[in-house]
Amino acid sequence: MKVLFLCTGNSCRSQMAEGWARSLKGDVLDAYSAGIVAHGQNPNAIKVMAEAGVDITGQASKTLASLLERGATFDVVVTVCGHADENCPIFPGKTRKIHHGFDDPPKLAQNAKTPEEALDAYRKVRDEIKAYIMTLPEALA
Repeated sequence: MKVLFLCTGNSCRSQMAEGWARSLKGDVLDAYSAGIVAHGQNPNAIKVMAEAGVDITGQASKTLASLLERGATFDVVVTVCGHADENCPIFPGKTRKIHHGFDDPPKLAQNAKTPEEALDAYRKVRDEIKAYIMTLPEALA
């Protein structure tokens, strides 16, 4: 099953979802991520995923438009933030869109008093995304 995880900037949540899906469900999911725009990968997302044993440095921040221009097709598009859900285009054919939102780690971390406290916000979302990925592909049916 070819799955695209879509968020606003393809820097955190969708990157983590792609990494978890490739790591945990690579035998049943062909996972990709993209954003409405591309903000580059978030260093804190890379750090907390590495703590969990998942290297996402080989992934690239890219736009949905760039994937579609190359003719990419997907069985399912999972929007992981409200903005992406509201701004996701209609996909032709059999592609289904599902929304499963997660908090924005940078927003959760903005009032952190220490760098470690900021990382805790990223860890929280990382673990929530992992729990969701563990339900796939069944939750996509």
